[in-house]
Amino acid sequence: MQVLTKYHSFFEKYIPQDFLDYVVSIIQENEVRFKIVRPRKTKLGDFRAGRRGEKHIITINRDLNPYSFLITTLHEFAHLIAHNKHGGRIRAHGKEWKQHYTEIMYPLIESKKLPNDIEDALLKSLVNVKASSCSDVTLQRVLIKYDVTSNGTTLLEELDKNSIFALNNKVFQKGNLRRTRFLCKETTTKRDYLIHALAKVKEIKEN
Repeated sequence: MQVLTKYHSFFEKYIPQDFLDYVVSIIQENEVRFKIVRPRKTKLGDFRAGRRGEKHIITINRDLNPYSFLITTLHEFAHLIAHNKHGGRIRAHGKEWKQHYTEIMYPLIESKKLPNDIEDALLKSLVNVKASSCSDVTLQRVLIKYDVTSNGTTLLEELDKNSIFALNNKVFQKGNLRRTRFLCKETTTKRDYLIHALAKVKEIKEN
């Protein structure tokens, strides 16, 4: 019971209360080092297989809202379970991972405790599983709505074409959409960058 209490205390500020027991049970069933880390620009979470008998490592960005944290955590545990059951030579997001991702996510839907919009988006994503929650634009768009603060930012897709915006200490002009990313031009170097439609940016308006 002490171990169970420790895990609950650790995760209660990151994961919705309704899903604490489920996540804790998964952690207890799998040998893993679980770390909450500084935000990363290129990924929300990560799984690394342990070497030479060491425990596997899962890392999750600490700035995620509770529902994003929950779904990202389960995504990474699907990697861990797929690795343990099928070995390390399988494709990262191949059929084995997709199978375990669907299995680990479906109890969230069955619980009927998710917000309706997240439940609908998650169910649709499981019909055609994407490589990650980040690549499923519909699911990510819904999850972003649950972020607590925006710090004056807006989603890139909400800006008009040719708008000027700042991202990662650089200034860009918004161009055309290419699948899930906009082709944007950095105003200083004139170099082109593909920036995700759901990137949080700060619009720069002319006086």
